[in-house]
Amino acid sequence: MLKTHLVDGIEVFSCLPGRKNDKPPLLFVHGAFAGGWMWTETIMPTLARAGYPCYALSLRGHGGSAGREEINWHSVADYVDDVKAVVDWLAASPVLIGHSMGGFIVQKYLEHRPAAGAALICSVPPQGLIASQFHLLFSKPHLFLELNRILSGEYTDTDTLREALFAGEVDEAMLGAWLTRMQNESQRAILDMTMFNLPNLFAMHRPPMLILGAEEDVLVPAFLVQTTAHTYGQKAHIFRHMGHAVTHEKEWPLVAAALQDWLEDIRP
Repeated sequence: MLKTHLVDGIEVFSCLPGRKNDKPPLLFVHGAFAGGWMWTETIMPTLARAGYPCYALSLRGHGGSAGREEINWHSVADYVDDVKAVVDWLAASPVLIGHSMGGFIVQKYLEHRPAAGAALICSVPPQGLIASQFHLLFSKPHLFLELNRILSGEYTDTDTLREALFAGEVDEAMLGAWLTRMQNESQRAILDMTMFNLPNLFAMHRPPMLILGAEEDVLVPAFLVQTTAHTYGQKAHIFRHMGHAVTHEKEWPLVAAALQDWLEDIRP
């Protein structure tokens, strides 16, 4: 059963297994323009049924968390503090699972604290956003401009959302619901991820890691996911015929299965 909590002003969703066990909790960190809700319909219930206590936070200024009015001033360091607060509330070291910007925040968190594991899904690479921004600018300039409009708080449409996030067949009702929950993102956080607060690779804890990407991702292309994997001495798993929003592509159960298989290997 999905429940909602408020932890120091941070919205936290929980989806727990039917009985207690020794499996580590999972803490999901969403990407830009989104909220904890992006995990609640697909990945969280699936992994909870597999026995994992699942939690997803909405970073400050996102979803039902406090701070929406000041969102353009929130930094990546602020977002890391939000993750720390929820981890303290859990009172256990979780496996961190981050998508896109959330994967970047997970990397920054590991500068400060260890974790039971870290899964980076279509994550902003440790080298930052510059390469992906230039790739999008030259390959899809119209989409680059539209995403910058969204960053400034302007509305978009389902066609733009489909092109930016999905590669396969998309359920129109899901797409419309996603659009109503999208929001603008902190411009300060985008600058942090571009060049001003990149991960310090020498300071990071190195838990077991999983690197996942999507073949047709136009926001974090597969070659940048491979770069992330190479940086951390890992192999990347690239899902074919999927776009950036792998949590809601038609084949999303493949992503859940990859996470579950990896989680079974890192159990204490």
